[in-house]
Amino acid sequence: MRNKQRGISFLVILLIGVVLALVAVGAMKIAPAYADFMTAKKDIMAVAASDGNGSVSDIRKAFDRQADIDDVTVITGADLNISKDGGGAVISFAYTKKIPLFANVSLLIDFAASTAPDGGADSQ
Repeated sequence: MRNKQRGISFLVILLIGVVLALVAVGAMKIAPAYADFMTAKKDIMAVAASDGNGSVSDIRKAFDRQADIDDVTVITGADLNISKDGGGAVISFAYTKKIPLFANVSLLIDFAASTAPDGGADSQ
């Protein structure tokens, strides 16, 4: 009598490997976009903490200086939305990043951040 063998077949292992490879490639393409967003968000927080009481043009220049140091290229000082709220400035930005994955498939991510006390918007 033959016993029934149990376990996963080679085909299932191959399919799992393909799925994991696709996820890894996607993560490697998406990670730099999130890193750029987090750096830009950190820079507006630093500018708000140090130059939050300055004029709008001073805040934009301060962000441009900070962005040059951190190599932020996704936004510039001109892209910032700056409003005065009480004693300080609320700095925010929003942009869309299109990431080509493979062939004609792309991923579109909307990023937004703000220095508002309620936390503002984050990436969506």
